[in-house]
Amino acid sequence: MKPGDFDYPLEEGMIARYPPEERGSSRLLVLDSTTGETLHSRYAALADFLREGDLLVLNNSRVVKARMFALKTTGASVELMLLEKHEGMQDLVLYRGRLKKGDRLTAHGHDLLVCEIAGEGIARIASTEGLDLPLLFERHAAVPIPPYLKREAEAVDTERYQTVFAERPGSVAAPTASLNMTPELLARLRGKGVDTAVLTLHVGLGTFLPIRVERFEEHVMHREYYEIPLDAIEKIHRTKAAGGRVVAVGTTVTRSLEHAAGRPEWDAPETGMSGEADIFIYPGCRFRVIDLLLTNFHAPRSTVLMLTAAFAGREHLMKAYGEATAENYRFLSYGDSMLAGAGVLTGLRAESR
Repeated sequence: MKPGDFDYPLEEGMIARYPPEERGSSRLLVLDSTTGETLHSRYAALADFLREGDLLVLNNSRVVKARMFALKTTGASVELMLLEKHEGMQDLVLYRGRLKKGDRLTAHGHDLLVCEIAGEGIARIASTEGLDLPLLFERHAAVPIPPYLKREAEAVDTERYQTVFAERPGSVAAPTASLNMTPELLARLRGKGVDTAVLTLHVGLGTFLPIRVERFEEHVMHREYYEIPLDAIEKIHRTKAAGGRVVAVGTTVTRSLEHAAGRPEWDAPETGMSGEADIFIYPGCRFRVIDLLLTNFHAPRSTVLMLTAAFAGREHLMKAYGEATAENYRFLSYGDSMLAGAGVLTGLRAESR
């Protein structure tokens, strides 16, 4: 199997360029990863497919305003994109234009210094006035909506490109599987006996990048910082021991949990866990923690599509994508969602809800 096996025709009209008018009104395709059976439902009906004793794991990272323009002393304009937070630090930017160490920039009346060229197209910058860089961006930058939306950020994105439970600032892309989660749905899940746990993974721009190599082993995965509190780990262990299912809301939660579970302290932690998730999950990988995956419809050749295929099975997943295309589902960040897992449809009536 190669990255090219994860191409499919994604027409521009399939991409949701705006969120649905009402949060939570999107569609949900449910896929049994054992049989390949599917059922068409609604995101708001998620509780119908979960049961008492299951555990929903959410990512509470908050998207920061990250896209801003600055001027060089020459008068040339440079586009700056703040990169995700890593272990408390958020001072790296992706830049478009020409920069070198020592360059001085002006943005919205503030002076900036290029402290270091940290990589190709990446610089470390600082305010010469001692102003916290994320604060400067929060005051003056735009919401970093995905480039495939092919539009500038608008007022609607300030609220809707953010989950209702976002708390910890640091992401430059949303954990999109939970953009349609609402307080009402969370309350319904709690009423059914589904518990919740929260972790933090700061999502980076690398989540949008397609794989451009032809062998999985050649791909260098981007790193994203995560923290999992001790109580979340303990809830996961208790859920597993009691026969409940761990439901990962999104690929960000999946990467955090599966990366942490590969470490020796996972089985008997004394504190919470943190680290840099550079795990590349593709078909053939074994899942240690998650039992169900709630996720969006992803772009061709993307690492998140391959993670979903690893969990649901490539043949079942690509067939479901074809079905979603035929049924006019909306794809990518603001689009519809899929719930996948073994036996997720067992005992349910095989009809649309």
